[in-house]
Amino acid sequence: MSFIKRLLDRFRKDYDEYEEEDWEEEDSTREIDFDNREQRDAYVRNCLEKMAEATKELENLTFEYNMVTSYLKDMEEIEALPPEESEQLKDCAKRVSLLQERKTDFMGRPHRITDEKYRMVERMEDQMEEAFEKLTEAENYQELIRKDLSRLEGEKHAYLYRKNEVMRLISDTKGMAVICVVALGLCVLLLLFLQFFLDMDTQLGYLCTAGAAAIVITMIYVKHMDARRELKRVETGINKIILLQNKVKIRYVNNTNLLEYLYMKYGVSSAKELTEMLENYRLEKEEREKFRRAELDLDYNEQELLQMLKCYQIQDPAIWLHQTEAILEPKEMVEIRHNLIIRRQSLRRRMDYNKEVVAGTSQSDIKALVERYPKYAKEIMKTVEEYEAKFNAK
Repeated sequence: MSFIKRLLDRFRKDYDEYEEEDWEEEDSTREIDFDNREQRDAYVRNCLEKMAEATKELENLTFEYNMVTSYLKDMEEIEALPPEESEQLKDCAKRVSLLQERKTDFMGRPHRITDEKYRMVERMEDQMEEAFEKLTEAENYQELIRKDLSRLEGEKHAYLYRKNEVMRLISDTKGMAVICVVALGLCVLLLLFLQFFLDMDTQLGYLCTAGAAAIVITMIYVKHMDARRELKRVETGINKIILLQNKVKIRYVNNTNLLEYLYMKYGVSSAKELTEMLENYRLEKEEREKFRRAELDLDYNEQELLQMLKCYQIQDPAIWLHQTEAILEPKEMVEIRHNLIIRRQSLRRRMDYNKEVVAGTSQSDIKALVERYPKYAKEIMKTVEEYEAKFNAK
């Protein structure tokens, strides 16, 4: 802002000199009609705006230029330190550099456990041992229940198979009884035929037939009754197994629900996974604790480095926290200095351009306009003053 003020002050001084002389109007070769007040005023304001923009840019560039120059002076101060102080500075910078590398490595490494699970385990750390015991017990019990269900199902199938055999035996005894009755009837008819039509003595035949029938029917009856008793025993066994299965299934459902709740509560799918998660949590906790201590050490050493740099009259000590390699390695210092010199040269060129080309040309254009059109000098001066007042108000 002060730069444009100086330009405007210089312009007013030149305007006073122009006012004392008698200027003749010159023909303009520009496309702008300077006799047109609106176009003339727009032209002057455009020149003033370019001067203001150049001033603003020049202030920013000057700030950056001074900062770069300050860095270069700081580098000279560091390089000019006595050997003993230089060694102390390098030792501190080396500690800072190593701790920064550790921090970078920790931040870049893959975590053993997600932050969400870490916070969950941290919140329930006191319950984790008990949780593992509960999960292990529930999973073992679940396995026992599965074995019981499998054994009961096998026994049930064996009883059903035996039931089918007994029912076939009962059916067979019924069929044998029918056959025996039919055979007995045929024998009686045959004996009657022999007795009445052939006049044979069939008394012994009746006795033999009756005896044989009695023996066979008795055997069939006994076998049939044994089969009926066996069927009843088998059906009783099946009913007992079904009752046992129902009880075991209820236990299975309850234990399954318990396992699902525990899995959901601890964010795992098995006791083995919970063990792995606890192990990863412990390792992660140790690493985070190391990182926390390293951060404290880093902060302490950074503060120590800052204090040392301040004692050596370094203007911007904070910047050296991020370029400790330059303190430790002369080659790195040379490279940084080279880059800063290039930056300063670039800033110098931009400053000269805005000062001489942009602002200087705009000032020359306004002066040239006053020289060519002295009759508008007061009006142009008024526009300059109005813009200056507006510019200063900002």
